[in-house]
Amino acid sequence: MNSTVRAGGSAGPTPVPTVDIDRSDPAHRAWLAEAVRKVQADANRSADTHLLRFPLPQEWGIDLYLKDESTHPTGSLKHRLARSLFLYGLCNGWIRPDAPVVEASSGSTAVSEAYFAALIGVPFVAVMPRTTSREKCRLIQAQGARCHFVDDPRTMYAEAAALAERTGGHYMDQFTYAERATDWRGNNNIAESIYQQLRLERHPVPAWIVATAGTGGTSATLARYVRYMQHDTHICVADPENSCFFDGWRDHDPTATSDRGSRIEGIGRPRMEPSFVAGAIDRMMKVPDAASVAAVRALDAAVGRKAGGSSGTGLWSALKIVAELADQGRQGSVVTLICDPGERYLDTYYSDAWLAEQGLDIAPYTTAITTFLATGHWPG
Repeated sequence: MNSTVRAGGSAGPTPVPTVDIDRSDPAHRAWLAEAVRKVQADANRSADTHLLRFPLPQEWGIDLYLKDESTHPTGSLKHRLARSLFLYGLCNGWIRPDAPVVEASSGSTAVSEAYFAALIGVPFVAVMPRTTSREKCRLIQAQGARCHFVDDPRTMYAEAAALAERTGGHYMDQFTYAERATDWRGNNNIAESIYQQLRLERHPVPAWIVATAGTGGTSATLARYVRYMQHDTHICVADPENSCFFDGWRDHDPTATSDRGSRIEGIGRPRMEPSFVAGAIDRMMKVPDAASVAAVRALDAAVGRKAGGSSGTGLWSALKIVAELADQGRQGSVVTLICDPGERYLDTYYSDAWLAEQGLDIAPYTTAITTFLATGHWPG
């Protein structure tokens, strides 16, 4: 036992030395501060997205709104997610100068993350199926990013993680971190924005907000916010064919899977993702793909905006909820989202040849929407 001899001959324990490791890096902190400033400046100079009205008869006393997320700098709802993920990764010390950011995505998330990577000057690699459209690859590469292809889409996640490990980079992993990267209590998230924009409307607290789920981060943000703010609003998630979210939510089964990928780009997953917070969701609808396409074409006819298929999935469910309110003699408002622009899908959702190739008949769903808007009654 260590000891010291004090005056007078008494011995005492030797003080244990303090172990001190200082990893402060002034140069990195300066780079980090500048990177965070650039990401926050992007939000500061970007006007909020518009809240459009879908035309309904005034006498119904029901208002349907469309939060148009296609007006973000990268053209989609995923711009918000990418900004949050970059701030989360930067402030956690995961994103470093000169080290690549890697993501498993072939769609709008990759486009938006590539934008923020270029903004702060780090490399970006999108891991995607080899069958990804040339247009999606072009949008990603236009930001100076690289596309890394896999033959089997099921290996995207593992390959993205392995690539980040090999290169000393950071695997962003949107499907895990989407729900935790966003400040759901406020800070100008999508939910707070909706309520601020509705403040002067005749029904400022919507009865329902309808979202769709890719990662699940948006529905989690909306649901948490309305509970935190004690709003009397319910959250419905519209799910496309070939997605397991509806089944997993219905059956309380976090292990639910689907053996096919979603035909509606950007939403629907073959597995229950960590960011899909099932317990926060009030209601789900399983929407046929043909109904999603019919709804997105009805949107174009009604407000002159082409949108992606996921917007149609949400709009179909929102219209059904409006019909439900009207049938019950209730007044109020309903909100859903325009997730991305339809110009990216002219050769799919807006192509009759593609519909025929896919075996999709939208006529019955188009008739249902037309009949409802004309009569106030949902057929069947």
